Amino acid sequence: MTDIANELSSAVGDIFEGFGLEKKLGQVRRADRPDLADYQCNGAMAAAKAAKRNPREIAGEVAPKIEALEMVESVDVAGPGFLNIKVSADTLQKRVAFVLSDEQAGGGKVETSRSVMMDFGGWNVAKPMHIGHLRSTIIGDSLQRLFRFLGDDVTSDVHLGDWGLQMGLLITEVQEEQPDLPYFDVDFEGDYPAESPVSMADLERLYPQASGKAKEDESKKEAARAATAELQAGRRGYRALWKHFCKVTQVGLERECGDLGVKFDLWKGESDANTLIPEIVEDLKSREVAELDDGAWIIRVEREEDKKDVPPFMLLNSQGAVGYHATDMGTILDRKRENKPDLTLYVVDARQALHFEQVFRAAEIAGYEKEAALEHIGFGTMNGKDGKPFKTREGGVLKLHDFIQQAKDKAIERLAETGMGEDFSAEERADIADKVALAAIKFADLSNVRTKNYVFDLDQFVAFEGKTGPYLLYAAVRVKSLMRRAKEEGIKAGEINLELKEERALALQLDAFEGALKLAYANRTPHGICDHVYNLAQAFSSFWTNAPILKEGVPADVKASRLALAQATLKQLETGLSLIGIETPERM
Repeated sequence: MTDIANELSSAVGDIFEGFGLEKKLGQVRRADRPDLADYQCNGAMAAAKAAKRNPREIAGEVAPKIEALEMVESVDVAGPGFLNIKVSADTLQKRVAFVLSDEQAGGGKVETSRSVMMDFGGWNVAKPMHIGHLRSTIIGDSLQRLFRFLGDDVTSDVHLGDWGLQMGLLITEVQEEQPDLPYFDVDFEGDYPAESPVSMADLERLYPQASGKAKEDESKKEAARAATAELQAGRRGYRALWKHFCKVTQVGLERECGDLGVKFDLWKGESDANTLIPEIVEDLKSREVAELDDGAWIIRVEREEDKKDVPPFMLLNSQGAVGYHATDMGTILDRKRENKPDLTLYVVDARQALHFEQVFRAAEIAGYEKEAALEHIGFGTMNGKDGKPFKTREGGVLKLHDFIQQAKDKAIERLAETGMGEDFSAEERADIADKVALAAIKFADLSNVRTKNYVFDLDQFVAFEGKTGPYLLYAAVRVKSLMRRAKEEGIKAGEINLELKEERALALQLDAFEGALKLAYANRTPHGICDHVYNLAQAFSSFWTNAPILKEGVPADVKASRLALAQATLKQLETGLSLIGIETPERM
């Protein structure tokens, strides 16, 4: 069952076509003036220009045909030729009933399912997650939830940075501190220890320590480079130690992502493409896709229509080493063979746009993947109140774990101020605080246009009023409370009969879910989902105020109808919130 806007667009398009006009002119959308109409069609203006006729005259001819449609109650011609359409109560009532019965809560499905790879851009091994990792994690998670919900087969890959110079720096630094470990003995032939010789705390200390030394001492840097080369060449001890680095890091990252409610299907990294690099280099050289330029092997990717410089793709640098270009190419080929994705989305900071443009163009030139099947989902930065990237009070990079804890502390404080949950157990209060904190963080981020920077204000975003995640939790909890009361009083949902304007407005908003999801899906913009659930909560609030449900004196059939409308709202609200990774408590 399609939504009303699409159903109307198809029918009105046929009507325009019947007058010898283009079908696309019948496009219908929600009315700019909901006090005057439910939907509007502006096609008469465009038709008039093409047909060299008066738009009101065309609208006047089309209007009676639209009004004759079974789903339409009335049509008015306004202004220069706007067609204002009011749908019948029966049409809206059927839509609410459909939302109640539909497992997608009216959200729809894509016409053709695709295999989609979701690349989260990854983090570097040996480094804890910090505030800069937040956006890729929750934007990517929301997109993978949305794509799966609409019917795509999604595989998500964290894609760690685990193969560069930082590995050599760590190896040499561990060797300096613990030289007797068997990993550094080239003659050692036994089994290496199962337990890691370093913890995540050690790695956090060792990497900046090693990096600092390498900047001051060229011999340290050369030793790290040599260790990196031996690791990549397969030195047994280094590989074993490197695996410890990766495992320890993954445990920490799983904890942080667990706090955010985010899961990945794959924990691959740059290293997984390593075995393909020699094959790729040989292939691209032999087919003359790559060319030698000042000692480096490159692929020229610039185009005549480019309005900016697009440097060549670097396959091998002048020293014969591979970099991110080559490993990303290897990853594309690896995924093509293993996962066969129809589409790969890279959820990575917008500042990496040029890098991905080079890689995507080179992948098509090489014949490994079509450029159109690779998309960079860039995003802006999350800033503090000073407008600069979020940092600690001391000016350092804020760890994600500490940031989440700050939000939880603020949620506990806000719950105490409002008196919410004061009679609940300590365990339930803590669970509610966790949900409030994550709702505040995720909604604050995802409700902004993905490509824009935004300012994170914890005090504002943990509020239970305004356009915030906690406000939406409260809206859902309020409906749940209503349901419990109705059950206690023996009142059940029944046949839907929309009479008040607030009931119609809520029904129209419920119908808009599919359109909101399809637009968010097409544009890769989770803020469209946020806008919908907020508007739904607002419409329900107006309905709640003006259409009493359990109040004494309300006729039984009216109670049953309004309870069904409330149930549909809760179902869709929770479904929408789940798509942005927000879970609602039972009570607050």
